[in-house]
Amino acid sequence: MTTRLEHNAADTRFEIYVDDTLAGYADYAEREDTKVRDFHHTMTFPEFRGQGIAAKVVEYALQDSRDAGFSVVPTCWYVEKYIADHREYADLVA
Repeated sequence: MTTRLEHNAADTRFEIYVDDTLAGYADYAEREDTKVRDFHHTMTFPEFRGQGIAAKVVEYALQDSRDAGFSVVPTCWYVEKYIADHREYADLVA
């Protein structure tokens, strides 16, 4: 099983693929003027649940946001919980 993470900027979401099949994503709205990404939905498709897919894509999205100089708004409950459980990302919250 191979996993691939991608930033799909055209669809404003971070995606995770398992063996070239889309397994889940975290989508956001971006405010370029204030450098903020509002993460409002995280999705893992049913056949991929229980494998840590959501955690992998959210970690990737948060790290990409940090690297690109964005703050984040964790509107999505899962992103909010992930940040609460991984305090190294707490400084990103706008």
